[in-house]
Amino acid sequence: MTAPWKAGHLPGLDDRDVAWHTLAFGAGAQRVEVHVPALQPQQLTALAVRVRAAARRELRTLPVSQIIRIVDAAISRLLDPADPYRLQALHLLPAVSGYDAEMVRLGLDGYLQRFRAPQLHRFVAEDFANPKVLDEFQPAVKGGAIRAFGPDLLLHSWAGNVPALPLWSLVCGLLVKAGNVGKLPSAEPVFATLFARLLAEVHPPLADGLAVVWWKGGDDASAAAVIAQADTVLAYGGNDAIAQLRDQVPVTTRFLGYGHKLGVGMVARTALDAQRAPATARLAAHDIARYEQQGCYSPHHFYVQRGGKVSPRDFAHYLAAELGNLQRRFPRRALALEDSAAIAGWRQSAELQSFSDAGLEVLGAADAVWSVVYSDRPQPLAPTGGGRSISVSAVDALDDVVPLIQPHARFLQTVGLAADPQELHRLADALGQAGVTRICALGAMTAPEAGWHHDGRFNLLDLVRMVEIEQSAERAADALAPYAQEQGP
Repeated sequence: MTAPWKAGHLPGLDDRDVAWHTLAFGAGAQRVEVHVPALQPQQLTALAVRVRAAARRELRTLPVSQIIRIVDAAISRLLDPADPYRLQALHLLPAVSGYDAEMVRLGLDGYLQRFRAPQLHRFVAEDFANPKVLDEFQPAVKGGAIRAFGPDLLLHSWAGNVPALPLWSLVCGLLVKAGNVGKLPSAEPVFATLFARLLAEVHPPLADGLAVVWWKGGDDASAAAVIAQADTVLAYGGNDAIAQLRDQVPVTTRFLGYGHKLGVGMVARTALDAQRAPATARLAAHDIARYEQQGCYSPHHFYVQRGGKVSPRDFAHYLAAELGNLQRRFPRRALALEDSAAIAGWRQSAELQSFSDAGLEVLGAADAVWSVVYSDRPQPLAPTGGGRSISVSAVDALDDVVPLIQPHARFLQTVGLAADPQELHRLADALGQAGVTRICALGAMTAPEAGWHHDGRFNLLDLVRMVEIEQSAERAADALAPYAQEQGP
């Protein structure tokens, strides 16, 4: 077992004045202990006040282009194979998350590249036609002037299902110049800690403008201490956890919650010839295996169109073979008892159904770490057990998928689509009306582009308040200017 590693970033607090709680991951020689800070409510209050004041002093005065350069410098170091912060991340994240080390490395590299300077400039431009509104008042199209102000204090409540997930919201908070306090998830307390420390090293004045803390789930007193200081609360996680946190947030505080979602794959007959079908199945398998379907964008059902040279049933077999190949390359992480039970229950239900339904087939040995359930008839959208378990249904036309997924509009997010350009744009409108907010290529379901509209919302605009100087104020000011007194009647 390696020596305990301390998580958190606590500006102004001495480690000796902090109580520490131990989180254990793995077992035996692979066991890793992480000490997380268990602050008292009064310590959390003081820390939030300090962060707010420091952000006003140090972050609000920086042009957004300089903030992008600072973030880019930190990301560049995390992509440097020899950098100590990257080495820590690649050592700790597989141990803490349980994901295969090579999967973590590849996933982290692809994810981090979305936060380089060119992508961050696109990120800002996606939400603001004139990014300078984040720095100073700018002319408004309707007249007058306008400026965007981020919250004085933004509280992030992060989920730990996918490594490095906190980076997304933390960068958003920096771009709108907010003071940031992030609550570490017990499942993955590493990455946000490393990034906060790295930012403070890259640009020391930022050290006091953000904090990374922890408290045990259900500790309402600790949550209330930070919520009382926050202007905006941003939360990721399961729907129950988000609902519980939302109930604690005053109606005068903005709350943005990102809960459980379902991803769907759709494969048109044009992707099902002898050459394209195996490649399409390979991309679909990567979407399934990457982070074991723990992301809100991960697929749980593939709908495959009949009429191609490769049948939907054959595509399901291709997919099963690719999942077997991926297991050899990226072994599935060890599952918690409840996760194993959920997968076993899902598979057993399908096996029982197959006895009375000749069109339903369960692929994969009973002891395999992946499962594919194929149906010759369209099946309603439903979550699988996760952990590389997937449903595949044959459909006559991809339009037939829309009424199957529309009843779950509140849970829809990503559709991975393999279709020709005409089919893509025709289907996009129907999918959007059904509740889908993101349509991407297969193989990209778990890798959103920089600036994507998470759950159909704005990443930055939802965090700011717009302040306007109306034309009437400008005209009134003109009448009071020194030159106005000299003009006469």
